[in-house]
Amino acid sequence: MIEELEGIESVKKVTEKSAISKISYNFIKRLFDIVCSLIGCLVLIPIALIVKISYMLSGDFNSIFYSQKRIGKNGKEFRLFKFRTMVPNADKVLEEMFKKDKKLEKEYKIKMKLDKDPRITKMGRILRGSSIDELPQMINILIGNMSLVGNRPYLPREKKDMGKYYDDIIKTKPALTGLWQVSGRSNTTFKKRLKLEKYYSNNCNLLLDIKIILNTFKVVVLRKGAK
Repeated sequence: MIEELEGIESVKKVTEKSAISKISYNFIKRLFDIVCSLIGCLVLIPIALIVKISYMLSGDFNSIFYSQKRIGKNGKEFRLFKFRTMVPNADKVLEEMFKKDKKLEKEYKIKMKLDKDPRITKMGRILRGSSIDELPQMINILIGNMSLVGNRPYLPREKKDMGKYYDDIIKTKPALTGLWQVSGRSNTTFKKRLKLEKYYSNNCNLLLDIKIILNTFKVVVLRKGAK
């Protein structure tokens, strides 16, 4: 009986230690997110001005910002902000493309992206190649519905495609960068991406986040997988 009680007490201590460790990790991560997003938002102002002027010079006077519903932590939807890199009404254009070309639809279902997406503007290709199109997400990070490191912010329509991985992936906040981005990005299949992000959700820690941030700089500089 005493041995059983000691065993229960031991498990209790390990559980409490794990809970404290997780609270500390979440606190440090949120603090880091706030500091980085504040700096990012300041950098965003002059870059947004440059992007706007560039679009206007090409004859595009539509908004340079693009917002879209995405799946957040615990399945709660939010609006994600990005620089617009595609033609206006890109989602409707995609539907029309699928009707005309089934090969494109098949390619999209495998990667959830198109290698040579005709909807992307000339300025959009520059923004994507340099990953600058992601910068407005600093606003989401500051608000708190995204983090600097985590999983990809999935579209609501992708929920059914996520299948068994969905419940694990939504344990954490979607983020600006993550394992997928430093593991091939657009060169990986949708299924491999899901496996990587399931792993992150179940094993996230401060050391892993630091490694991902460092590798993100390498990916951005070398432009690996950016399309």
